[in-house]
Amino acid sequence: MTTILQDVVDTAKRAIETFHDRSSGRLDFSENSLSIVEEMLAEASGYLDEMSQAETSSLVQLFACYVLEVARTRYGGEYAWLDEERGPVLVVGEPETHIAIATWARIRSRLSGLSGDGADNIPFFYRGFSDMASTLPNGKRTLFV
Repeated sequence: MTTILQDVVDTAKRAIETFHDRSSGRLDFSENSLSIVEEMLAEASGYLDEMSQAETSSLVQLFACYVLEVARTRYGGEYAWLDEERGPVLVVGEPETHIAIATWARIRSRLSGLSGDGADNIPFFYRGFSDMASTLPNGKRTLFV
C-alpha cells in the first residue's frame, strides 16, 4: 500500500471513529453517508471562530479523507499528492481518461461557509465527480476541486 493511500485510509477510518457517536454509526463509506458529512460540517461551521487553526486543519483532513475514501470505495482509482494546500487527489479511469477529485479545499470552504450559495454542498460536489466517474468519457481530463 502506498504511503498516500495508507495515510488517506487511516485518516478516513479515524473520521469514522471520531464521529461515530455524532453520526449514530452511519459513516460507512457509502455515497449516502455524505449527507451526514454535510450535516456535521454545517454544524461545525457555527463553531469555527472558537476552533484553533490546528483543530480546523484536523477537521478538514478527517472529512476530506473520508470523502476521498467514499469515492475510492465506489470507483477505485489511485491517489497522488497535489500540494500542501490541496492535499491528496484521487484519480480514476486512467489511462483512457483522467477523472480526479481533490477534497481539502472544498471541505475547508464548506466549513468556513464562505460561498453562502450552497455551491460547497458536499453531496452536490461529489455528485459531479460521481456522474463523470461512472461514465468515464474517453479522453476526458477533469479535476473536481
